[in-house]
Amino acid sequence: MTTTVMVLGVEDLRHKWGWFLALGIALIVLGVIALGMIPIATLATVMVFGWLLVFSGIVEAVHGFQVHKWSGMFLHLAGGVLGVLIGLLIVTHPVAGALAWTLLFASFFTVVGLFRLVAAVRLKFPNWGWAAFDGVITLLLGVLLVAGWPWSGLWFLGFAVGVSLILRGLSALMLGLTIRSMAGPIAVRRAA
Repeated sequence: MTTTVMVLGVEDLRHKWGWFLALGIALIVLGVIALGMIPIATLATVMVFGWLLVFSGIVEAVHGFQVHKWSGMFLHLAGGVLGVLIGLLIVTHPVAGALAWTLLFASFFTVVGLFRLVAAVRLKFPNWGWAAFDGVITLLLGVLLVAGWPWSGLWFLGFAVGVSLILRGLSALMLGLTIRSMAGPIAVRRAA
């Protein structure tokens, strides 16, 4: 049994499918460039993140001064100052920033992977094997990053950004082609 559903706003997008196609191609090209220059992409990612911390720290500190009569003002002020200091530290020492962020991601992947694996094995919900597989792969990624550290710090962030750009580009490209090929209501099958 199928039901027809009209995707909201698709009529507005139908004549702009080419923009999604162009965005997808641009993101794929940028992702391939990032994968071709992984250490540079890593440092660029760290620099962007460092500057984001600096600017967000400034905004938070200004906000702290704006609410100076509030008891939480010092928390905002401290968070803002800390954001500015850590951001400047990352911007002035991008390689150390890349190493630190890679170690942080490795710790995150290790803990999350272990948690997912243990939870899947203990709970044994339907199709729990996929969750266990996800846990094993995530745990393995964390362990490999730690085992390869500090060298993994020079390539991991750039590699992750490159892969992410390519996947987002493919998604935008497919969305553009799908929008172009849609002729009206979409038939959606009911879940069993």
